[in-house]
Amino acid sequence: MSWVTPAPEKAEKPLYICVLGNTRISQIPGLSGAGKTAELTVLTPTGDSEIMHTGNIISVPCLPMTPPLDTPTPAVITRTSLNLTKIPYAFVDAGLLQKPDACVPVCSTCAQCGEDFRTGIAVHDPEKIFEDAVRIGQELAPKTDQPVIGESTPGGTTTAQGVLSLLGYDAKSSSSCDSNPMNLKEEVLKAAMEKSGLTFGCFRNDPFKAIQYLGDPMMPVVMGLVAGFKKYDPKMKIILAGGTQMAAVFACAKANGQNLENVSLATTKYVKEDATANFTELSGKIGFKAYIADPGFGRSSLPGIRRYDEGTIKEGAGAGGAMYLACQAGFTQDEFVAEVENVCAILKAGKVWKPVISQKSKSAALRNRQYIGYRNVFLSSAS
Repeated sequence: MSWVTPAPEKAEKPLYICVLGNTRISQIPGLSGAGKTAELTVLTPTGDSEIMHTGNIISVPCLPMTPPLDTPTPAVITRTSLNLTKIPYAFVDAGLLQKPDACVPVCSTCAQCGEDFRTGIAVHDPEKIFEDAVRIGQELAPKTDQPVIGESTPGGTTTAQGVLSLLGYDAKSSSSCDSNPMNLKEEVLKAAMEKSGLTFGCFRNDPFKAIQYLGDPMMPVVMGLVAGFKKYDPKMKIILAGGTQMAAVFACAKANGQNLENVSLATTKYVKEDATANFTELSGKIGFKAYIADPGFGRSSLPGIRRYDEGTIKEGAGAGGAMYLACQAGFTQDEFVAEVENVCAILKAGKVWKPVISQKSKSAALRNRQYIGYRNVFLSSAS
């Protein structure tokens, strides 16, 4: 029986992409649970990419965990899927404050870190970021018939709620925190809207303005990737891996008049069942199909993984899409949970795969926007 509903269709050449973004909104105390402290949330995308690529962190000082019980980052879920499926993957920089280690394959855009929108605009030049991402999508398109696009952007549920509001959707976003800081989200969004003279639905036909004022740089990057893939193949099946944040991206792309045929979302049951959010309602109003993954984490032997079943984190680092890919490849819930526990054991042991790369090779890898990491190249070294 499929543990993703509806059951995934087959794909010949799936590709996983994770967009790594920062917004200074995440550093507001209490707003994001994607890090041990509010200050450290901006390092989470960097640590997530290193975990997904190597199995451990390299350049950040501590593991991305959610307090108070240090629930492990959903990057372990995505790493699990990459281990099992061995599909190719890539990362895209959407305004990182700290770049990951040079061994991590990253495609670059012109995006800068998202700003605290209570003091100014949120995203500089979202149209230019979009165009950069369109080119990356076109470059990657010949390599796949089904891209699955995830994101790691702490603070992104707040920016998603803000952008959806400016587009005219009454959104209640989910949260990585144990207790959704709904009042705090509304407080910071109200302050930003009052400062800039914004009103509900004022940019329903101008998504780039909505992103500029209340969004984050991940949004135009994912929009651009979708547009680039669709330029190559208008009927290409695309999965946006995430909950409220990808709902906001879909709404922006729709308002931008983009081709969204065969574009769906994949997220976890934890987002769908979050009583403080309205993901299912948004699905109907915005008009996207959603795949819902139930990994069976309540049966895990690890307390931190069981915490997902109790409402901590819920989604991130493309976790829902990663589960979609594992289910699509034929792996069972039990096999997936067992590999998650294996990934966590390696992470706890501190083992890091790190190749010896010459400075010349390192520079070439950083310049090459088409470089994609293949799990089967280094799987034996990581385990």
